[in-house]
Amino acid sequence: SRAWLNVVFRGFEDVGEALKARLGMDYIAVDYPYGAEGSRSFLAKIDAALGTDHGPEIEAGLAHAAESAKKALHPLRLIPSTFDWSGYKFILSSGSNIINSYMTTIMRTLIGTTLNIAVTTLLAYPLSKSYYPPRKALTALIVFTMWFSGGLIPSFLLNKSLGLLNNFWVYILPSMVNAFNLIVMRNFFSQIPDSLEESAKLDGANDLRVFFSIYLPLSTAAIATITLFYAVYHWNSWFDSMLYMNRKEMWTMQYTLRQLIDSATVTDITVVGSAMDFIPPAETVRMATIVIATVPILCVYPYFQRFFIKGLTVGAVKG
Repeated sequence: SRAWLNVVFRGFEDVGEALKARLGMDYIAVDYPYGAEGSRSFLAKIDAALGTDHGPEIEAGLAHAAESAKKALHPLRLIPSTFDWSGYKFILSSGSNIINSYMTTIMRTLIGTTLNIAVTTLLAYPLSKSYYPPRKALTALIVFTMWFSGGLIPSFLLNKSLGLLNNFWVYILPSMVNAFNLIVMRNFFSQIPDSLEESAKLDGANDLRVFFSIYLPLSTAAIATITLFYAVYHWNSWFDSMLYMNRKEMWTMQYTLRQLIDSATVTDITVVGSAMDFIPPAETVRMATIVIATVPILCVYPYFQRFFIKGLTVGAVKG
């Protein structure tokens, strides 16, 4: 039977525009009864006629067309006939913006989670003390934020007035404390006997010494639990990138993945000015990006999972 090859000139607009002007078509359907050699010769003649040189793109396109034909004949396989690493090679190449997004997400997760834990524990410690006078008022204000917020537009205007647009710290500062995690941490601290604090103060320890030497070592389960909560939040967040970040190199991994899923091609996630020898199909890059984005959480979660149930159940008991 005769094979058909749809040649779409996306990577080199000069050929595409010239052919569309001559033929009045958005793409060319080439009937090549002599297989790949016939199509290669035909496309080489087009290059010669137009004075262009797109040999690597032609070879890559033919290779991909042959692989797509095999997949069309055998769409479902329990064991794949070949392993295609082109998606991972594209992700890890210098011309892909995904590697920049990956590093941005890693930095956001590490810095954001560290600051979240520090601020949450330091705020939860005084709120867990019955002798602290503004305890109830501050707790009520914190709980109030769980039910009501200023809204999307006021939040945007506030962050803009603070100079956080297109700034890395827009990922960190607005989400410094989560009210739910703070309440869990506060309730966990409330379960620690007061006698431990009293005995330490009799030995001359101040509040900071009590906090770092007694409360933090006894709160490993709760800290591990909210650490997981904060880390997953930062890793999966994409909405703030859409709102506050116009710089493509500062997009988070999940927003880049969202852009890739919404787009028909991967040209929108390549670094401006980069030269790519071959851009794989969008579906290949999507699947590879999903794997790359999921693997770190899959590796971290089993370590924290043993603290998960204990941290939630003890921190949820009212003291």
